[in-house]
Amino acid sequence: MHVLYEDNHLLALVKPAGLATMGLPQGEETLLTQAKEYLKWKYNKPGEVYLGVVSRLDVPVSGVVLFARTSKAAARLNEQFRTHTVEKIYLAIVEGKIVPPEHTLTGYLKEDERHRKVFLTKQQDGKEVILHYKTVRQVASNTFVEVKLETGRKHQIRIQLSSHGFPILGDRKYGSRVAFSDEIALHAHRLIFSHPIADETGKERRIELTAPLPETWKKFV
Repeated sequence: MHVLYEDNHLLALVKPAGLATMGLPQGEETLLTQAKEYLKWKYNKPGEVYLGVVSRLDVPVSGVVLFARTSKAAARLNEQFRTHTVEKIYLAIVEGKIVPPEHTLTGYLKEDERHRKVFLTKQQDGKEVILHYKTVRQVASNTFVEVKLETGRKHQIRIQLSSHGFPILGDRKYGSRVAFSDEIALHAHRLIFSHPIADETGKERRIELTAPLPETWKKFV
């Protein structure tokens, strides 16, 4: 398990692709169960360990996941996510040469719970989604891009890029025809937020967490 940051209020880990953040039946391993076991072992804690899930990633996505170790920290961090004061930067490889090389994508998204997918819809039907992307470089016939989210909806990056004709490598759910190991080429690279507890002078502390790219990306980038 890769620990990016840890103090009395927070725990940030790098989630590998293929592992659920949370939400599986009891007894099945998730990043949350691993994190709780780690805290129990490190601090010799008996019984249940509190850990609030502040951010989460889809199973085939890798990168930074943030947990809160107290309910106060969880509430304050959730408010930052709600008010869009957290910076969320992803890296992705998409099929083809993306045009234009830098752009803002907007739209409205609705969930299809039956098929566990999302789709873009009209304003009155869905929730607003906004992201900004820019090309990092071309990778053979594909494009390596950086994506900055303003909103954080389920599968948002995947459906917005795919709907413009640039599915993420390996993402067969949203139209990719190119294999990418056992994952998809989407990585939560950087998370920037205010620490839920101010320093001793009462000053806000900005925390920046960066997750390195997985080894499986090396041959593509």
